[in-house]
Amino acid sequence: MAAMVLDAATGRRGMAVRHKEGGAWRRTGYPELGRRVTALARGLLALGAEPGERVAILSQTRPEWTCADFAVLCVGAVTVPVYQTNSPEECRYVLEHSGARFLFCEDAVQLGKVEGIRHELPALEHVIAFTQARDGALSLEELEARGEEVDEARVREQAAAVALDDLATIVYTSGTTGPPKGCMLTHGNLRADMDMVHQRITIPDDAVFYVFLPLAHVLTRIVQLLAVDAGAELAYWQRDPKKLVEEVGEIQPTHLPSVPRLFEKIYTAATAKVAEAGGPKEKLFHWAVGVGRRVREAEQAGGEPGRTLQAQHVMADRLVLHKVRDLFGGRIQLSITGAAPIDPEILQFFRAAGVYVLEGYGMTETAAVASVNTIEEHRFGTVGRPLPGCEVRIADDGEILMKGPHIFRGYFKNEEATSSELVDGWLHSGDLGELDADGYLKITGRKKDLIITSSGKNIAPSNIENLIRQTRWVSQVVVFGDRRPYLTALVTLDPDEAAALAEKVGAPGAEVGALARHEGARAEIQAVIDGVNAQFATIEQIKRFEILGRDLSQEDEELTPTLKVKRNVVYDRHAKVFAGLYD
Repeated sequence: MAAMVLDAATGRRGMAVRHKEGGAWRRTGYPELGRRVTALARGLLALGAEPGERVAILSQTRPEWTCADFAVLCVGAVTVPVYQTNSPEECRYVLEHSGARFLFCEDAVQLGKVEGIRHELPALEHVIAFTQARDGALSLEELEARGEEVDEARVREQAAAVALDDLATIVYTSGTTGPPKGCMLTHGNLRADMDMVHQRITIPDDAVFYVFLPLAHVLTRIVQLLAVDAGAELAYWQRDPKKLVEEVGEIQPTHLPSVPRLFEKIYTAATAKVAEAGGPKEKLFHWAVGVGRRVREAEQAGGEPGRTLQAQHVMADRLVLHKVRDLFGGRIQLSITGAAPIDPEILQFFRAAGVYVLEGYGMTETAAVASVNTIEEHRFGTVGRPLPGCEVRIADDGEILMKGPHIFRGYFKNEEATSSELVDGWLHSGDLGELDADGYLKITGRKKDLIITSSGKNIAPSNIENLIRQTRWVSQVVVFGDRRPYLTALVTLDPDEAAALAEKVGAPGAEVGALARHEGARAEIQAVIDGVNAQFATIEQIKRFEILGRDLSQEDEELTPTLKVKRNVVYDRHAKVFAGLYD
């Protein structure tokens, strides 16, 4: 594992990294990536880095993150990712708890956080800045200059000495409840998960992965490792969330790992204007999607579409379906979504257009991936079959239990939590699920999220929340009702769709706070909830709701960096709003 990037540097001749610099895309080959990683590793060794010591990285996703991570692995040290959205206090907790001796910081903003807490971090000796270095921090150039005194061969020796059982990273979970726990993943855990994914999904060496999720999240880390292992290219985002959909089209990736929100945005981009146009244009659109669906269903059944359907598909693709693929850049081969539920209707829509967006499942504790759908074997509404080597069973209470070589070692400095979640080698996930007769895993909720109404009914709120969130106007929805006679919900409007909603309901402006109070907007959301309620039993329906005057955010600590709702934070912060729905 540790020497993987060094081996790729000598054995691969393709492009490794693509990023935007000065308005133009810059591409870096594998030999140059290897040279940069080696230079940083030599710098760390010159500073006295030892095997097993913790090296933290506080930064957004960018090429320097990847280079620093591989340099840490090469010297046998342990990478500790820190989310760039963390508050100074959250940074202090991770740095202090991990005992990090070294820290890579992105820029002046992140350096500012560290400067305010450094007096509380006696173990932290060296800070290195990717950009905007100032007093008290080394620049990357200065780190490389320090490393010139270290023989390059020593990096190879250090990497070769790393064993599979050695610790590779401590990933602090951005949990939706309680303080983060440090998941210890070994080189063997990461290597096992990579090998298990490779057995299920073939990654060609000309693949291009679009990377925008935080590298502090284990899924993006494993994607990074898989790409380098396969000799593929990592294309990094410009770190502007508003340009995500536009950038996907510009980069033209072949592989796109993401959370559901991006695919929901692309779905809205593909369908909203058609719905507004109505008439013949809308009818043509739905006809084309229907043709695409019948073609994919025939292919999945092992057959081929008949001549008439083939002819219709050629026309449907020419007029409509290719435009959907163009939103992904036109070269997309596979997209994987995880971390939260996604409406199967969206997945079926994209498949009809020739874009496979497939669900997978895993946790930080499973080194990212535990199960995944594939193009050849997929079942919408499930997260696929467990990876080869991953054992899955369902406990009597419905909890998903997992076992295998990819399961983490335990929680750093937390034996109590480790013994609670790792029992006889089985990881107790906290997720509820079902295995069907063909071995496909379906996630049905979280044990801790279950709402028990005053009548004793157990309800998984994610089911109804997911359906409401699929509408164009809604960004987030949080259902409430524990020990209450009925369910209520807090809804937030999608700021990107506020102008269109204001126009539809005749509101004087598109400011989200004002829209939340507008009767027309409220009627639109009521119609959405009524439609979703019709799919559930009476006790599972939302009886009352309130629209918040802003969206939930990471800055307000209501969302994790992967955009999952911190349910308890929302419940506490908006307790008066929820209470008012029962007056």
